[in-house]
Amino acid sequence: MDFIGANTILTLFSGLAFIGYGLSIFFSSKMQNEFNRFKLQKYSALVGVLELLGGLGLLVGLFYTPVLVISSLGLALLMFLGVVTRIRIKDTVKSTIPAAFFLFLNTYLFIQNI
Repeated sequence: MDFIGANTILTLFSGLAFIGYGLSIFFSSKMQNEFNRFKLQKYSALVGVLELLGGLGLLVGLFYTPVLVISSLGLALLMFLGVVTRIRIKDTVKSTIPAAFFLFLNTYLFIQNI
């Protein structure tokens, strides 16, 4: 039986999470309300598509590393902007932690695969 490495597990986790987040932007009124609260409602579809593509890219990247590098960098940048947005609207630290976590996770995946 082959051992699945930690980086593979982290890549799967992030990829599946972003697919879920991306889909929720299109189907969850809670997520739409969040974008309204951020005053970024006109960007919600773009962010949803970028999250879906990034998540799928991480999964494809398990088999083709250049796609993983591009996807992890893109998602890290997206999460950096998410952290900045939450700081800008003076959100709580608790609300900022998920974006910061995925910023660091995807930065780690990027660095591990360049």
